[in-house]
Amino acid sequence: MRFALENVLDPALSRRTFLKSAAAGAGVFLIGVHVPFATRAIAQEATPPPNVDPNMFLRIDPDGTVTIISKHFEMGQGASTGMATLVAEELGADWSKVRIAFAPNNPKVYNNLAFGTFQGTGGSTATAEAWEQMRTVGAGARMMLVAAAAARWGVSPNEITVDKGVVAHSASGKRATFGDLAVEAMQVPVPTDVPLKTPNEWKLIGSRLPRLDSVAKTTGTAMFAMDVRRPGMLTAVVARPPRFGATVASFDAAPAKAITGVVDVVQVPSGVAVLAKDTWSAMRGRDALKVTWDESKAETRSTEEMLAEYRKLAATPGLNAGRRGDAATKLASAAKTVEAEFTLPFLAHAPMEPMNGVMELRADGAEIWSGCQLHSIDEIVAAQVLGFQPAQIHINTLFAGGSFGRRGNSVGDWTAELAAITKAIGGRAPVHLVWTREDDIHGGFYRPMVLHKIKAGVDAQGALSGWQHTIVCKSILTGTPFESFGVKDGVDGSSVEGVADTPYAIGDFSVDLHNAQTAVPVLWWRSVGHSHTATAMEMTIDELARLAGKDPVAFRIDLLAKDPRAAAVVKLAAEKGGWGEKLPAGRGRGIAYHMSFGTRVALVADVTVEGPRIDVDRVVAVVDCGIAVNPDLVVAQVEGAVGFALSAVLRNEVTLDKGQIQQSNFHDYEPTRISDMPVVQVHIVPSTEKPSGIGEPGVPPLVPAIGNAVYAATGKRLRSVPFRLG
Repeated sequence: MRFALENVLDPALSRRTFLKSAAAGAGVFLIGVHVPFATRAIAQEATPPPNVDPNMFLRIDPDGTVTIISKHFEMGQGASTGMATLVAEELGADWSKVRIAFAPNNPKVYNNLAFGTFQGTGGSTATAEAWEQMRTVGAGARMMLVAAAAARWGVSPNEITVDKGVVAHSASGKRATFGDLAVEAMQVPVPTDVPLKTPNEWKLIGSRLPRLDSVAKTTGTAMFAMDVRRPGMLTAVVARPPRFGATVASFDAAPAKAITGVVDVVQVPSGVAVLAKDTWSAMRGRDALKVTWDESKAETRSTEEMLAEYRKLAATPGLNAGRRGDAATKLASAAKTVEAEFTLPFLAHAPMEPMNGVMELRADGAEIWSGCQLHSIDEIVAAQVLGFQPAQIHINTLFAGGSFGRRGNSVGDWTAELAAITKAIGGRAPVHLVWTREDDIHGGFYRPMVLHKIKAGVDAQGALSGWQHTIVCKSILTGTPFESFGVKDGVDGSSVEGVADTPYAIGDFSVDLHNAQTAVPVLWWRSVGHSHTATAMEMTIDELARLAGKDPVAFRIDLLAKDPRAAAVVKLAAEKGGWGEKLPAGRGRGIAYHMSFGTRVALVADVTVEGPRIDVDRVVAVVDCGIAVNPDLVVAQVEGAVGFALSAVLRNEVTLDKGQIQQSNFHDYEPTRISDMPVVQVHIVPSTEKPSGIGEPGVPPLVPAIGNAVYAATGKRLRSVPFRLG
């Protein structure tokens, strides 16, 4: 029996069916090896012992097709292709015969090694945490295939070679494909001592391999949660309160039920759900629904009122988020000082595919089909709502049309909502919960609004002399399952990352934090705290350099003397970006450097300013992310980061008027258009270091690089994002 890839991605196929069919298939070879390395545990429990179950990570079919069971889900970042590359390299596979499938939810087997006993994709950890584990999976499988061939042919394993899916013994001329040997290899004990290839032996790692999901996505055969159709399925949309913190006081379901196609109306913790035979009917039913909201505990402030409170907080001592030296004393004797306030708005994630998922309730558990980013969160919240154990929740992970942090919700909001609706109707039908674009932008989760207040100085010799930094920001982690490891003495590490741990050698430095209070829900947004801290740090560094009469590049390099990799990135960016070249009037060039998720990135931005208009002409990026497993994916992620962040530089913000979000769709929360997009030139620093993150690090330096370029063109410092001239 052959178990085809298309069955793995079929939304009708459950986890149990997948494992049962795969293990039982004649001629199917599966192998998995778990190799732990230094981890940062999220859960209280320890990382489980190494898994050596041969049914978990790799399958070889009789026709030689190799299917990698990826524990990291695919939201467009290329993680699944990266996982497959690591396995295929060590296996010696023919890339044209490599396929991917998504692992079921099982954190004891498919845990993210950077997170402990926790299954999930995020924090730019995928390649970094799986670097040794997935290569060991491939190498172990290769050794088992070689052992099977050696036994069949009666030769020494040392005389056998493996290349492009073929196992060969040159002395005898014998050859066999992976598929030919699958059954025998499956009987070989999983090796415990698995040597890995050296870099000079790599044929796939470091190569620009085509993505494994491109064809399915371009031909429309890739399965997303929005594509799932189950027998008798009902579509649900939810009427949520117009102000955060409000709850349902009462509702009249009759007008909604009068709409053709509407089947039921039920109240759930997040609002009132309308279920119908199709999405359009559900939306029309919701429009007709009459709900009275209790807004006694709702957020009713407007954006400017909230910022006024932020400023009052910033004028008072905050929580100690970092101290070294004596910043106040140094500043008192500084030759020159700069005082600056930076404000950055709430931002929506706005993925192309809004939140949605399908659930079927059964007597022994529930099954979910979704673009699942944090399996461990989603299985737990679904189980809690339904009264099951997490092991009774089966998640079929599908492709996701973007996330930028939204699908990796720390409280599993949309999964909990799906479970609540399914439970409310007694599980009598499968439920497809659909968030519209307006639902997500108008009432989802947001990058926190942030205020930075900085006072910094330089001495008579132009050296940095004291830096006081205050941040006002709502905590992302407080009140979530991640609080126990991410919040210490009231300080949320994600609020101050990129400042408190700056790589710059600032001898006298203080960082204070105020945790702003609001009912507006906040969540990590691509690059999390670095998305705002890089702006404040890099624009201030640039201003201090000018104040000291020094070149901004040289000033940064001096402060990075203890981090030669960082200094090298800045130097190369300046070289590739044409730093020092004279530009015509109205044009400016700016630089910014930032390290996040273990990756060092420097961006040089060229802008043209005409009146109030800012055009970004070119962005030169230099990236040190360790070994680039697939350089094409690295380039794509940096290009994508520029495109993603550019809309936040030029126009996007989420604002409140008396507690109500003003933006709703792409007409007033407009993504970067192709006409906005600058030329992006990406240079990857060659490295022998282990890979570090790449999905997010391209975002943080963009705002300050453009801001510094605008200053170079106009002499004006813009400290409120999005940037506006005039």
